Amino acid sequence: MKILIVDDVESIRKLLLHILKEEGYKRLFSAQSAEEAFEILKAEEIDLILMDIMMPDLNGIEVCRIIKNDLGLTDIKVIMVTGKTDTDYLKEAFEAGAMDYIEKPINKVELLARVNSVVELIKKEQELQQTVELLEEANKELERMVSIDGLTQIANRKFFDNTLKKEWGQARRRKSKLALLMLDIDNFKDYNDTYGHQGGDECLKELAKLFERLLFRSGDLVARYGGEEFAIILPETDLKGAKEVANRVREGVEGLQLEHKASKVSDYVTVSVGVAVAEPKSKDGEKDLIEAADRALYKAKDAGRNKVKVASEIIS
Repeated sequence: MKILIVDDVESIRKLLLHILKEEGYKRLFSAQSAEEAFEILKAEEIDLILMDIMMPDLNGIEVCRIIKNDLGLTDIKVIMVTGKTDTDYLKEAFEAGAMDYIEKPINKVELLARVNSVVELIKKEQELQQTVELLEEANKELERMVSIDGLTQIANRKFFDNTLKKEWGQARRRKSKLALLMLDIDNFKDYNDTYGHQGGDECLKELAKLFERLLFRSGDLVARYGGEEFAIILPETDLKGAKEVANRVREGVEGLQLEHKASKVSDYVTVSVGVAVAEPKSKDGEKDLIEAADRALYKAKDAGRNKVKVASEIIS
């Protein structure tokens, strides 16, 4: 706990320092003017200020107001030390941000009671803040777990659905294009039959990592759509850009050279890719975009797999 004593009278400062040191407080600072106090506040994270109201340069109420408003140090607790206890004066001090006051001449028992009470409050606030931060971290982790596919560690179907809906709405407002790629691993059932389900899982994980590496923009999203099928959302992307990404992905998978003895297409794992582009105008047209990309994907399969095919229509 860091405590700052602000008083222009040296004997008062020494008395307060002595009492607080005897009580066990060690991180104590003192200032004889508002200017000195401001310098200390710039250098140290003070928790509590014992502030004399009557000072020659700026009175304690004005200093408190500057600390709270101009310096923005709203969390610092301020106890006024004063010989003036009329109601209007104290009201002004509390309005400036003070939370309590101690009368002069200083009474040791009263001083320690009020300081210890404020210190306990600060500790409880700090504990509460730590608890809030832990809960926030836990909530973030929970959100991450809910949105991530357990096997591949990329976005899952639910997160994909929510993201596509959000991107559709944004593209509609911006009057921009939105592209979607649907990818399917060729002859994946045969891959599982040949290398076992563990081998199939490893294949899915390798491809998921590759897809993430091949997306160069932070706004692009790859998700596991289901089984051996993946989806890639490309905001603000026209047909030319979507085809470039699709071909980069297809060639990237082929370039991995993951053995696939049972493939009817290649000696290695390959993917078929369907591309669809939308210029969103309708409110809920993202389902039409998925269906168009899916139809293009089946065209790629019918054409012999390991190919990229594009939907014939622009979805709106």
